[in-house]
Amino acid sequence: MGETREELLEKIQKAIQNGKAKIAKNLIEQALEDGIDADTIVNESLLKAMDVIAESFSSDIAFVPDVILASRAMNVATVVLEDYTEKPAGEPLGTVVAATVRGDLHDIGLNLVSMMFRNVGFVVYNMGCDVPADAIIKKAEEVQADIICVSAMLTTTMPQIQGLIKLLENKKLRDKYCVMIGGAPVTARYASRIGADVYTADAASAAKEARKIITEKKRKSE
Repeated sequence: MGETREELLEKIQKAIQNGKAKIAKNLIEQALEDGIDADTIVNESLLKAMDVIAESFSSDIAFVPDVILASRAMNVATVVLEDYTEKPAGEPLGTVVAATVRGDLHDIGLNLVSMMFRNVGFVVYNMGCDVPADAIIKKAEEVQADIICVSAMLTTTMPQIQGLIKLLENKKLRDKYCVMIGGAPVTARYASRIGADVYTADAASAAKEARKIITEKKRKSE
């Protein structure tokens, strides 16, 4: 008897959590061949894996090498699934610049967040990890972004998020962008304290909130 759908999805989740990129890739390809749609794999495997990794890292159960391996597996998974996820037709909803802040080499979840944004209709410029605030702002200006989405996985790099907001203020650009933040040590309280517009705990929530914000903004401008 073959594996059940639930067993296969759980295996994908565990492969990503354990940093087994090749195994995750093979399992995802098997799941797609078995008729499991990409959105289900994202929701039932990737997002769950992301939650477990973030919680383990915050609780000192997982450490930097573990997160790096999991990040590689997650990135492989998103590349495989990118062409299979459904994307809205028509004009893009808006433009997002996404990055992990300077000094933070963890891009765990960044590709997943970018994919989720694309899935709800955004054009996304994923700048990767360890990106200085001035480079993020320069890119946002260049592509006329609506949203700047940044994350930090370390408490030591969280001040870089506040630095980004301060730099936007100094450049008199703060009101031009919706600043969304996230990452394992980041909280809604921290977001409020530093003046970020939105905090979300996971990739799916980030995409939904971004869509809601831009849709409402467009409605008000009509």
